[in-house]
Amino acid sequence: MSIIYEKKDRIAYITLNRPHAHNALDPETIVQLISAWENFRDDSGIRCAIVTGAGEHTFCAGADLGTLVPLFTGGKTPVTEAEKKVAADPMIIQKALLRDLDIFKPIIAGINGQAIAGGLELLYSTDIRISAQGARFGLQEVKWGIFPMGGSSVKLSRQIPYARAMEMLLTGELIEADEALALGLINRVVPRDRVMEECERLAKIIIKNGPVAVSAVKKAVLSNIGVSLAQGLAREVELAIPVFLSQDAQEGPRAFKEKREPKFKGK
Repeated sequence: MSIIYEKKDRIAYITLNRPHAHNALDPETIVQLISAWENFRDDSGIRCAIVTGAGEHTFCAGADLGTLVPLFTGGKTPVTEAEKKVAADPMIIQKALLRDLDIFKPIIAGINGQAIAGGLELLYSTDIRISAQGARFGLQEVKWGIFPMGGSSVKLSRQIPYARAMEMLLTGELIEADEALALGLINRVVPRDRVMEECERLAKIIIKNGPVAVSAVKKAVLSNIGVSLAQGLAREVELAIPVFLSQDAQEGPRAFKEKREPKFKGK
């Protein structure tokens, strides 16, 4: 399987499983990854996801140009069902990268190695990013005369300072994990063997929180990017009111008063 998808204790684990190919996204991986994201989105019993890569060197090297580009240009006749899906809709990769797929549950990235091109673009739609020491990040598309169209021209300059975003986009050079941390692109850098441990630590904190509130907070942040202050504040009220009217909002204060852990139902 190009994707390993597992669920445990209300956490979904999504692992890009092509270490021999730097976890690059070929047609099978794209289709399987979309299926995993949609299952995570739709499963009410799962409250957080951790996405990572197999192996010790690469989180994701982006699109597998050797298998994808020929499908787009007509240089390869699609044979497998996944190849036929990608050939029929080349933009399907954007759903795999979460550019065109909305998920209002928390997603944590366990960056075990290089996050390049589409691998970096996938990170834009994750909420917390834990990187291994020695990992590197970059968008090398311009070096090969192509465009980083997984959202980079829109999202990167909203997540790190403009001048540094432009340097990464226009030079195609990679940056080290410590620099990515200083720019705010990632949350923290840990030894490679502690990446998943730290991801799970954070996920276990998140899944104890009220899922209705957590989802509404993420939705509010994402929907208010680029809008005016007045529009953002109005949208915040619109999303907050249903949270206060939920059963979870009754359970939380009650549990606090009774000095016990709340038992949230996501309702």
